[in-house]
Amino acid sequence: MDVSADLNELTRCPVGLVSSGVKSILDIGRTLEYLETLGVPVLTYGTSREFPAFFSRHSGFNAPWNVTDPATAANVLHAQWKLGMNNGALFAVPIPAEYEAAGMSIQKAVDQAVAESEANGISKRGKEATPWLLARVSELTQGASRISNVALLENAALVGGKIAVEYQKLAIPTVRDDPSQ
Repeated sequence: MDVSADLNELTRCPVGLVSSGVKSILDIGRTLEYLETLGVPVLTYGTSREFPAFFSRHSGFNAPWNVTDPATAANVLHAQWKLGMNNGALFAVPIPAEYEAAGMSIQKAVDQAVAESEANGISKRGKEATPWLLARVSELTQGASRISNVALLENAALVGGKIAVEYQKLAIPTVRDDPSQ
């Protein structure tokens, strides 16, 4: 079983991880279940609780909660900090709407690459599977997956930055009130 160390790290680092979801080449349902087992809150960012599938806004899996704005996300993180919790929270941000059509096409390539990896045995090679799948998806999409990847990164960074600004507004009064900080 190829389990990313990032998942376990979320149990001991009080961070807000802003992500485009679980890479669609992975088992999204199993990953969400594993995060729940670890006690890591998973929230979607937006009006839907449907967890994004990286290149697609739809995965068929729901997160327990959603937040619709940076202030609410910051409040979740700040509440965890005030309660002395040492775990992080995952905020899943769906692909921007203008990249959704390309995302659907890329998802088809992902599905094809996964099927090929199962047929040729790559899927059973643990950590070798992910790089092979990513390279194959890039090949099948003639590089379009890279363009969407950049858009996903930029969008997640934008949302993360907005959450950080709102969190700072909450944290500064707390630090000023506590001279030991």
